Amino acid sequence: MATGATVLLEGSVGNDKSEWVRVKFRRKSSEPAGAPVDDDVVPTGPASPEQSTTAGPWDIDDISEDDGVERVDLGSLLLANIEGLEIRLQVDEETEAVQSVVLAGADGAVELRAFAAPRGGDLWSEIRPRIAAEYAQRGGTATEREGRYGTELLCQLTVRTEDGRTANQPSRVVGINGGRWMLRATLLGRAAVEPDELGPWDDAIAATVVRRGTVAMPSGGDLPLTLPPRDQLSRRES
Repeated sequence: MATGATVLLEGSVGNDKSEWVRVKFRRKSSEPAGAPVDDDVVPTGPASPEQSTTAGPWDIDDISEDDGVERVDLGSLLLANIEGLEIRLQVDEETEAVQSVVLAGADGAVELRAFAAPRGGDLWSEIRPRIAAEYAQRGGTATEREGRYGTELLCQLTVRTEDGRTANQPSRVVGINGGRWMLRATLLGRAAVEPDELGPWDDAIAATVVRRGTVAMPSGGDLPLTLPPRDQLSRRES
C-alpha cells in the first residue's frame, strides 16, 4: 500500500496549541533526483480509474496492495491523492491523537469519520434521526433528501463568527454502510449548498478505503485514526 506523503502539523482553529495536518505527496521516483521541489505547492493528481466516483468507498479487503494508488494511511482511513483537495487532520497536541480528518479545497470540504457497524446492518438509518435531533436541539434544521448513496441530510445551523456576528452554516451529511463499518461524510461549502453538483469531494469519498480491523467494538464506536509514520511528519509553528 503506497503511503508516500509528508504531513505538516499546524495550529487549529479555536485552540492556540492544537494542531492541523496538511498532506504533501512526495515527488515520484520517475522525477530526477535534482529536480526542484517547491514546499509551498501541493502537487495533486486524480485517483486511479479503479477508485472512480462510481466505485467506492472501499473496504481494505477489496483492494490490491499493488494497485498503484498513492494513499495516506491514517489507520482506519486510507486516503488517495485527489486533485483540488488537501488533507488536514485535527490533532491533540499532548497525546497526538487524531481527532478529525478533513479534505479541503478552494470552495468546499468534506470531513470523514468511520464507525464500527454490524455486518449486514444499516447503522446509517439508525443514527440519521439522532443527527437530525442534535441539529434541532441546537436551533438548526436537518432535512432528508435522496443522494448518490441513498438518504442524506441537508442541514442548516446558525453559528457565531470570529468577529461576533451570526451566520448560517449549511452542511450535508452522507452515510455509507460498508462491511462491518459505516463511513460518515460531512460536506461543507459548495459541496453542501450545491448537492447535485459533483466535485473533488465526491472523488474523495469514492476513493476512501476503510480498515475496520478485527478488534471487537460496539456498533457506532469510532474506528481509531493514527498519524502516519514519523518520517512522513513535518511540524511547523502556527
